[in-house]
Amino acid sequence: MLIEPLASSLHVLFSKSAMKHSQLETVNELIAGSFGGAAQVLVGQPLDTVKTRVQTAPRGMFTGPMDILVQTVRKEGFFALYKGMASPLLGIAGVNSLLFGAYGVSKRIITPFPNLSLKEIAGAGAMAGAVNSVLASPVEMFKVRMQGQYGAATDKRLREVVQQMWKDWGFRKGIMRGYWVTVAREIPAYAGYGYELIHRWPAYEFSKRKFTDIYGKDLPVWALLASGSTGGIAYWLACYPLDVVKSRVQLGESPPSGTPVQYIAREIGQIRRQYGLAGLFRGLSPCRNIPAAGSTFAAYELSREYLLEFTGV
Repeated sequence: MLIEPLASSLHVLFSKSAMKHSQLETVNELIAGSFGGAAQVLVGQPLDTVKTRVQTAPRGMFTGPMDILVQTVRKEGFFALYKGMASPLLGIAGVNSLLFGAYGVSKRIITPFPNLSLKEIAGAGAMAGAVNSVLASPVEMFKVRMQGQYGAATDKRLREVVQQMWKDWGFRKGIMRGYWVTVAREIPAYAGYGYELIHRWPAYEFSKRKFTDIYGKDLPVWALLASGSTGGIAYWLACYPLDVVKSRVQLGESPPSGTPVQYIAREIGQIRRQYGLAGLFRGLSPCRNIPAAGSTFAAYELSREYLLEFTGV
């Protein structure tokens, strides 16, 4: 008679304990994600500015990425390479916190077991990418619009860009412009943080596991950087050509018309007519992803290890 109430009480107690453990784990993932996001912006912003200008600059304005780099520094100064950094720096903590937090929750939704297969990790990454778009879309839209200014007297500050977009187009067509393109880009791209298109494996986790087999669980920082760089390269391979479409849509003078499928197809057609097939891959360069992605994951993993030691979760 007493066994059933006791068992019920223990079940409730352990359920509450498991819930608190899960909540604390999610908080730690959010905190570590914010450190990873800050590292990504600080390290990757200069080459991100070059990438965006390759994708969106008027035809004939530059001859290539190196010309963009040289002319930007010469005409606008070195710190012009960090143009648009305020938007991701203010928002990336939230974006990456949401990403890594959603990734952690998605893994627990897919399976309660800690050791996921690479396919399960890819599924969790895709789910996290869809959630991440809610914040990533406006953050990147304002970044792109700041990077699309070339040092003229009429250039606007971030606050003025935000105010103008809200005033002229409102929330859906202004602040959230490019949202559905971002969703379409993020789902395959974040399938394990970069879905390796050739072998169909999540590149970051695959590289990290290979290093773990050699060096054990306590990986050196260089191994984390190398794994993150692999994930970053695979991420951008999965992003294209939608990243080019997203940049052009978000920098456009007016919002796109029609359904997301219609305006994405229309934009792809325009890019092909203007630049040929190669135009769909404008700005694709591993050199941006190696330092930025490596720093992101190294900062995340090191922060996560510290929080694990500090909180036990």
